[in-house]
Amino acid sequence: MTAPKASHATHLDIVGETAKPKHPLRGRVMSGAEMVVQVVADEGVKTIFGYSGGAILPTYDAVFRHNEANPDQKIELLVPANEQGAAFMAAGYARSTGEVGVALVTSGPGATNTVTPTRDCQADSVPIVVICGQVPRAAVGTDAFQEAPIFNIMASCAKHVFLLTDENQIEETVRTAFEIARSGRPGPVVIDLPKDVQTHEAPFKGEGRLRLRGYDERREILESSTISARHAQSFFELLENSEAPLIYAGGGVINSRASDELREFSHRFGIPVVTTLMGIGSMDTGDDLALHMLGMHGAAYANYAVEDCDFLFAVGARFDDRVAGKVDEFAPKARVAHLDIDASEIGKVKGVDWSHVASAKRGLSELLAAGKGFSKSFAPWVEHVVELKRRHPMAYNAGSDKIQAEFVLECLNRIVGGDAIVTTGVGQHQMWAAQYLDFKSPRTFLTSGSMGTMGFGLPAAIGAQIANPGKLVIDVDGDGSIRMNLGELETLTTYDVPVKVLLLNNLGDGMVRQWQDLFYANRYSGTDKALHKKDFVKAAEADGFRFARRVSKKEDVATQLEAFVNFEGPALLEVMTDGHGHVYPMVGPGLGYKNMITGDHIEGRGNKPGGGKTSGGGYF
Repeated sequence: MTAPKASHATHLDIVGETAKPKHPLRGRVMSGAEMVVQVVADEGVKTIFGYSGGAILPTYDAVFRHNEANPDQKIELLVPANEQGAAFMAAGYARSTGEVGVALVTSGPGATNTVTPTRDCQADSVPIVVICGQVPRAAVGTDAFQEAPIFNIMASCAKHVFLLTDENQIEETVRTAFEIARSGRPGPVVIDLPKDVQTHEAPFKGEGRLRLRGYDERREILESSTISARHAQSFFELLENSEAPLIYAGGGVINSRASDELREFSHRFGIPVVTTLMGIGSMDTGDDLALHMLGMHGAAYANYAVEDCDFLFAVGARFDDRVAGKVDEFAPKARVAHLDIDASEIGKVKGVDWSHVASAKRGLSELLAAGKGFSKSFAPWVEHVVELKRRHPMAYNAGSDKIQAEFVLECLNRIVGGDAIVTTGVGQHQMWAAQYLDFKSPRTFLTSGSMGTMGFGLPAAIGAQIANPGKLVIDVDGDGSIRMNLGELETLTTYDVPVKVLLLNNLGDGMVRQWQDLFYANRYSGTDKALHKKDFVKAAEADGFRFARRVSKKEDVATQLEAFVNFEGPALLEVMTDGHGHVYPMVGPGLGYKNMITGDHIEGRGNKPGGGKTSGGGYF
């Protein structure tokens, strides 16, 4: 469910909340900045990530004074190296908890630095609120110092944008921003906050929100809709007529906190599950019915299961191009059912035979209740997919003298056993982490999916660690990706945030170089970093890291990983990996799964390791 993209707060109605007890601060005269901070505190926010500046200074001052006056409702303020880091930290906080993350930045370049993470959150359905300072209302449109048209810029990047021009709607706007961010299909909301609105003084109301008629109506319909008995029956008729059903689970399962329902559904009816990159963790990867990730770099056995299934149940997934590839050839034998909270996703890419618009949690719960009498066994199909996993496991050049990134991650996996929160940058290391690490729980694999934003991993790990102080948080990063937000290494030591940074350094932009190997005749235009002079260990030491080491020998990897994981504070371990390693399997862009390249070490259908494309085989 989506909201209108942008609105001036002056054109919206105010809805009261008369059923709630009166706020204890109701009637107290506050500045607009104090109102903003009080509402943020009332929303349960414990940490704000942000960078100050002139246009947002009244609100920063209000945070300081709020914390002095309310030590029991204190809001920690974490200052990053730049504003992009702040918004990615808010995203890491949100992705790891499901709660709304908050970034607070100044106007102009401060606000424009948050555009990329805002779009990243919109693409991956992540709830954050970005509060941007703006020049005074009288100066808007005059090209004033540090002015930028954030309302216009963000309108195409966020779920919703407010330009707060009415000083009488400050607290209502902030409450509504949080509500929009977390409701329906989650997403980022931006508040553009002029400086003179922040300094305006008025009595605090302690209640009320803005009425967004179309959005509220769609939300009410969504929350009241149920799967009718007849509609549920039609779903189970499709399942009854199936011999090889498969669940295709996406990030919507995690967003709606439906992992328990997904696991129950899978086990109740004996249906295997493949997940998208964003759906990793919705099924325990150690589960017998878990087939892991599908798609461009999905497991060969997962993609073969998609080829073989005759009924595909998509839950909280959207058939994006990295999954569906050549759409006409995706799940070619299957009838398709689709459960999603966003009606616009139904039939957008792939035609469906059954659909329902609801959260994954509600939809699966209702189908579980409706299917109590369903008893068909899919044991032969489950045996088939178990055999797929046995015959086509993940594999790599394990005999190489060079350190393979897959080997490093296998070693890490033996140490952490699926219990860590892992963030990644974007590139080959991201795909290898998705392939070779286990995840027992949702919200433990945090990565930039749709946008594929390099530089995501380190600040996202900081946000996740702040939100989960007792958990082990590891950023699996690449030398190209970490450069994008390398300044956040200092943030780790400034606040003593014990994130572990595992840097897989292949001296280049590995994923792009892989494409150049396969499709551009080895012309490494712009991707070779072998001549760059960056010493990441010295950089970390300069930022105050007490654990900063480099591993260049294969025999040292396991012991150094143990020391790295067990170190009490922030730590960086750089591992020098094979610069010519490729991520396999690989389905080329725009191709179908029948064109999947399995590489030299993964057995494909009809060929032993060393063959290229798949052929033959199948369930029917």
